[in-house]
Amino acid sequence: AMESAGAVESAAKGGYVLANLAEVVERVLGFLPTKALLRAACVCRLWRECARRTLRTRQRIAWVSALEPGPAENHALVRALARELEKVHVLPQTVLYIADAETFSGHEEGHEQKKARKRNSKETALALEKLLPKRCQVLGLVTPGIVVTPMGSSSNQPQEIEEGEAGFALLFPKIDGVKIHTFHFSKDVKNRVFDESKFAEAGLKNNPDLRVVLLFGYNSWKTGATRFLHQIVNPLNEKSIILAGGQVESFTSLTSENNHAQPGDACGVVGLAFSGPQIQSATVLLDQDVADEKTAEAAMQRLKAANIPEHNTIGFMFACVGRGYRHYKTKKNMEADAFRKFFPNVPLFGFFGHGEIGCDRIVTGNFVLRECNDIKDDLLHGYTTVMTLIHLGSTK
Repeated sequence: AMESAGAVESAAKGGYVLANLAEVVERVLGFLPTKALLRAACVCRLWRECARRTLRTRQRIAWVSALEPGPAENHALVRALARELEKVHVLPQTVLYIADAETFSGHEEGHEQKKARKRNSKETALALEKLLPKRCQVLGLVTPGIVVTPMGSSSNQPQEIEEGEAGFALLFPKIDGVKIHTFHFSKDVKNRVFDESKFAEAGLKNNPDLRVVLLFGYNSWKTGATRFLHQIVNPLNEKSIILAGGQVESFTSLTSENNHAQPGDACGVVGLAFSGPQIQSATVLLDQDVADEKTAEAAMQRLKAANIPEHNTIGFMFACVGRGYRHYKTKKNMEADAFRKFFPNVPLFGFFGHGEIGCDRIVTGNFVLRECNDIKDDLLHGYTTVMTLIHLGSTK
């Protein structure tokens, strides 16, 4: 009887501690992934406060990678997200996902007599969005190929996947001093001139804190698409802003505007804008002449010279479908390997697309790598690769 009394007493002590000592509770809750943490927050007021404080400290970016083909009815990214969100230590506020066009919405070979079920990109997009928090802004793109760093560590070897099923989702939590928002401009059939007041609404004008704009054009083969893209890109072509991106197959999600139904014949631009004084960024362009290991590494050396801090930093690679291993005479993963060599701990993400947006430019404070001439940089390219670093400030 004495033993059980002792057990009851120590359980009572434990209960007392977990009901009253915030620093102990916070320590314990700190080990929980976010979904479990949100459940724990429902226990009592103390736990709710502790959970809230714990969440606020989680400002590192997280990501989910999908590299293995899924069953016909499910894209690998949907499965990976469903599984991994349980384990993630951030509460996503903005999500950028990119998946390969062929398997996101293409035909899958069925087994034996099973009819090949065509994946519907809208269904796949909705399945992905359903997994994410309701108030989260999501931008989803579909591209011919994918560049992705496998999950687990930011020093994992990034993979260039030019064929086959792949995708990733970048999960940005709320980060102090950083504002990320999505935008969308579609070409108005009636107006030849783009209404620039839309820039201000999207925070792309009169915003002294704007540092980086990732821009993605869709339906770029449409008549007038290139002209429209120029109308968007030219006003953003400023020394103080890093601009990078490319032409994608289509965009499948843009939840902050709830405009899923795109007129099929529209072309336009979607993107993410990063604002905040602590953001540092740099970008270099690998043009057609970069065709072997030596020249690719020289480009990375230029990027390295920007001295962007490497913790809490992500790399983006936007390459032309005409590059990759065909361009490098059958050597695979050349550019991602060159990036990894100079940036051993920065995760790299991106795609192979139908054209690239960007130039050599480095903005850290007021330092510009290559002073832009008075004539604006040409920002639209083909057969190139754009490599970009975005540093989101030092995390506590």
